[in-house]
Amino acid sequence: MIIPPARRTESVKEYFFSIKNREIAKLNAERKARGEEPIINLGIGSPDGTPPRAALRAVADMAVKDGVHGYQSYTGIPELRQAMADWYDRYYGVELDPSSEIQPLTGSKEGILLISMTFLNAGDKVLVPDPGYPTYTSASQMVEAEVIKYDLVAENGWTPDFDALEAMDLRGVKMMWTNFPGMPTGARATRELYEKIADFGRRHKILIVNDNPYSFIRNDEPLSLLAVPGAKKGCLEMNSLSKAHNMAGWRIGMVAGEADYIREILKVKSQMDSGMFKPLQYAAIEALKQGPEWFDKLNDEYRRRAVVAGEIMDVLGAEYDPDSAGLFVFGKLPTSILVNEGITPGEELSETLLHEAGVFITPGFIFGHNGNNYIRISLCAPVPVLEKALERVIRWRRNG
Repeated sequence: MIIPPARRTESVKEYFFSIKNREIAKLNAERKARGEEPIINLGIGSPDGTPPRAALRAVADMAVKDGVHGYQSYTGIPELRQAMADWYDRYYGVELDPSSEIQPLTGSKEGILLISMTFLNAGDKVLVPDPGYPTYTSASQMVEAEVIKYDLVAENGWTPDFDALEAMDLRGVKMMWTNFPGMPTGARATRELYEKIADFGRRHKILIVNDNPYSFIRNDEPLSLLAVPGAKKGCLEMNSLSKAHNMAGWRIGMVAGEADYIREILKVKSQMDSGMFKPLQYAAIEALKQGPEWFDKLNDEYRRRAVVAGEIMDVLGAEYDPDSAGLFVFGKLPTSILVNEGITPGEELSETLLHEAGVFITPGFIFGHNGNNYIRISLCAPVPVLEKALERVIRWRRNG
């Protein structure tokens, strides 16, 4: 390079799964040359199911029409915003003004950076859960904010310890990230929890941003932070079609909240893209119309998968919550596991399974210090694939 990169990039590394997927591709090429089956990847949470048929028909029908391939409105077509508002009303009991309180996103991951760019100045402080989605930290760092981790631990049900939060030095804290059902923990929200979170933010003048893409997965009572009376005044919520509708690669999400917040986010977003492909918007409308039977069928499959993932955890001697929600099973490793200096137990086991058993399981350290002794299994693989992974782990355990 003839110039150095911006200093803000020094605080972040390439995304873990970007690095790991490249490594797995290299290992698979070597395995193929040896006549071996490929690695079973139980890492990232990318749903493998098919989106709603109505969504597939909509995108196919619209894509062949004239006049749909140009730039689109930065706010999305009115029909999409109305569909998003109707979805929030039907499933969460939250009333949103589709003209001013919803902003479609190119996936909620985009929203994390957009919101950070919109509301954080260099030096502002951000409360980030540990363990939690790594992008909360990296997005904060890229806008030169200061990350303040708050602990989530199993003993507290993987929910915030409000006594500990109140005891922290909150001067300069401007924003707080929350996520339930939690990734990677699978901890569910309750109405009482959301009331406490909204109250905490209101009293301390901290903007709460709730990342809510897992609320329908292995969870019969989806909840929204915005259902708390008055929450829209101090809270934003992101949501997504990626998990609940098997549309991860389509990159369709949303952020909802009071109109003043949405207007500020739009100012930034309108500088970064030129609207969502119109056929995708019509597909999203159809997906959002799905009734409870869609989620029942989806969760029947994920619950079958979770049983096998639990069996893998059992073979590895890991403790996990069989009643957790979301797309993952999160397991604590026995303290008897020995590791090399500087490597966490989860990382040690993950690397061993990858190279010796041909199974990739995510090490918990990537989600924060409180994940060091944990591993995470994605449920985004069919039961037969999970059963094959179980067989490989059993074989590895016997040979070990």
